[in-house]
Amino acid sequence: MTGPLSGITSYAWTRQHCIDRSAAMELDKIDVRLLDLVQHNNRQSSEELGAKVGLSASGVQRRLKRLRSEGVIEADVSIISPNAIGRTVTVSVLISFERARADIVDRFKRAICKMPEVMCGFYITGQADFLLLVTSTNMEEYEQFTRRLVHENPDIKRFESIVVLDRVKAGFTLPMASIACW
Repeated sequence: MTGPLSGITSYAWTRQHCIDRSAAMELDKIDVRLLDLVQHNNRQSSEELGAKVGLSASGVQRRLKRLRSEGVIEADVSIISPNAIGRTVTVSVLISFERARADIVDRFKRAICKMPEVMCGFYITGQADFLLLVTSTNMEEYEQFTRRLVHENPDIKRFESIVVLDRVKAGFTLPMASIACW
């Protein structure tokens, strides 16, 4: 992907909920169908959703409110065209630490949650410790970001930049068919 995956409000959401994780909860067929519908288009009205799942508009609103409060729905966002806002460079960055101690990992997690250039951050297994998806307006801006990232963190042993040539797919939809039959 070559730019932000979500709107400006998602940055505030990311900073607030970056470390929080929700436990799995019981979902019935209607919950699963609602989740599938809203993850593809969250602008549908409660009436439209209700007609598709067999609930009243108020029933849909109650379920969506519960799904949000339980953390199943983490955020309602828009996918912004990166070119429309001049964020034409996306880079996957692999970060390796000198030592992957818990305090170092936790400090790095908190730090990347505060960096608006970091669209996604993953603590991973393998030869690297983290995978970041970073956006910038040009390579000079990306270089400044990497200088801040590396110079401000003496624990980083190595980083590798993989520049994205073309955004083929952008989104966060999850396959819902495996959860329940509709």
